[in-house]
Amino acid sequence: MTARQADTAEATRGGAPELIKAVPVRHPGRWIAAAIILILAALAVQSLATNPRFAWGTVAAYIRDVNVVQGVGWTLLLTVLSMLLAIILAIVLAFMRQSDNPILRWSSWFWVWFFRGTPVYTQLIFWGLVTVLYPTISLGIPFGPALATYILSDPSKGFIPAVLGLGLNESAYLAEIFRAGLKSVDRGQMEAAEALGMRGTKVMWRIILPQAMRVIVPPTGNETIGMLKTTSLVLAVPFTYDLTFVTNALANRTYQPIPLLIVAAAWYLLVTSILMVGQHYIEKYYGRGVDNLVAAAAVNPAAAKAAAARTDSVPGDAIPGGPTAAGPTIEESGR
Repeated sequence: MTARQADTAEATRGGAPELIKAVPVRHPGRWIAAAIILILAALAVQSLATNPRFAWGTVAAYIRDVNVVQGVGWTLLLTVLSMLLAIILAIVLAFMRQSDNPILRWSSWFWVWFFRGTPVYTQLIFWGLVTVLYPTISLGIPFGPALATYILSDPSKGFIPAVLGLGLNESAYLAEIFRAGLKSVDRGQMEAAEALGMRGTKVMWRIILPQAMRVIVPPTGNETIGMLKTTSLVLAVPFTYDLTFVTNALANRTYQPIPLLIVAAAWYLLVTSILMVGQHYIEKYYGRGVDNLVAAAAVNPAAAKAAAARTDSVPGDAIPGGPTAAGPTIEESGR
């Protein structure tokens, strides 16, 4: 008699099978690590609360200063416009990189190679000095007379060069992200859609991009958060209205750099946290049916009880192909 048959017989007589006395595995290392982290966190909080050099009164006085709030607004505007420019260029570059035309393909490769290979600070300096290199823009016959001349100037006080520098640099990174997303979709998807008579543009917008977005969204969200912090380099243009420059100017005026650095860090953390929440929901939207986020199907209690009753009524081992009450095996049929 097997162990299952013994348990079934005991349950038939009115008893219950003995439960397994499972002892959980001990993990002392986890508790030690958690205790060390809590101690370090408590020491950090104590230091922040008791060290007068942090000057929390100055932080509270300048956290809502009008110049600081305006700096946050300019920083957000730089981030949005730069990312918008970068996304538009990156889509074009990604399609060019997938093109069968070698001129388009190699032009896209050169763009990515150049803007990824030079520092963003150097590019910002260049765009800040572009009016020195090209004081006028002329339209005419090459090496011949000019038909129209435009005097190049910057009435935006560095804002447009800052957007150009940040956007062009970021487009090289996003182009590779978009290209990876497009290549993640199996080519059979496009072939199947074309076999149904769908045009190339409709295939891209209705079939390819919705599937590629699951791969494109997470790194694009990270690049957006990175762009928010990269705006602190627009001093190279120079553009003097962003959050980092404003807090540095206030620190030079008050001779208290640490409190103003805390003010800037607090605003960056707040905006970054909001962007991370938005990124989470966008990823959740495009990851439906793929990221194992679907809850397990509910089990009908009545069906589960009936199945358990049928299992307990079987005299033999309830294994596929084994002898059961449902019918005879091959040996029992006389073959």
